[in-house]
Amino acid sequence: MTRVACQQLTPAIGDLEANRALSLAAIEEAVDAGAEVIVLPELITSGYMFESTEEAAQVAIAPDHELLREWADVAARASVVVIGGFCERGDDGLVYNSAAVADAAGVRAVYRKLHLWDNEHAIFTPGGEAPPVIETSVGRIGVVICYDLEFPELTRSVALAGAQLLAVPTNWPLFPRPDGERPSEATIAMATGRINKMAVACADRLGLERGQDWTGGATIVDPDGWVAAESRAPGMVIADLDLQSALDKRLTDRADVFGDRRPELYGAVTR
Repeated sequence: MTRVACQQLTPAIGDLEANRALSLAAIEEAVDAGAEVIVLPELITSGYMFESTEEAAQVAIAPDHELLREWADVAARASVVVIGGFCERGDDGLVYNSAAVADAAGVRAVYRKLHLWDNEHAIFTPGGEAPPVIETSVGRIGVVICYDLEFPELTRSVALAGAQLLAVPTNWPLFPRPDGERPSEATIAMATGRINKMAVACADRLGLERGQDWTGGATIVDPDGWVAAESRAPGMVIADLDLQSALDKRLTDRADVFGDRRPELYGAVTR
């Protein structure tokens, strides 16, 4: 079993130092709880509700920034994997909504969000490369960010690349929903897990930020698509997952979620 933690936090908009301390404390807390994989929210280093690209650029950091190196230092010391969102300043001078994957080997990968949500189009440049799937000490971990989760073509491709766990740093804006229902995004995470036999760990956020309220929908889904842990409150959500089971795509002896695919008939998906 692999212990996975999602930290549901409240970053401070535009305050790099405060968010550095917040993220490091959250990583350490998860380490103390025995977590082997730790997922932090989208844009945890910067906050989300920027008014312009110029404002975002003031707290954008490069992948070799000391803040991310500190995540990697803790990951190396504790032998854990850390995935968290950050506002990235690219070598091209553009600003990206990105996520970093760090472990004992350092910052292993950076992923730039492909599907920008709403006003993100006015702030960030979309990424241009497929999500990474990284071989780690606990298995193969893929990464997408928030709205990316709502594109099954993308999450299927991550599963086909071998991901046993999909880490999803996210900021889910609060929408009305019927009493007693989970957030729709959590339901999508469950469906993603079920159709791919892949675990999914979504680290959401909380806190009113420039008039925007957030869902607080941190959810961890097992490889069968069932919720293993969830919370609408601040702090850590943690679950023990059998990631090895994600390598077996059979539902029954004669039903296989990968083996039964008919990709020759799916051309409309990419047209």
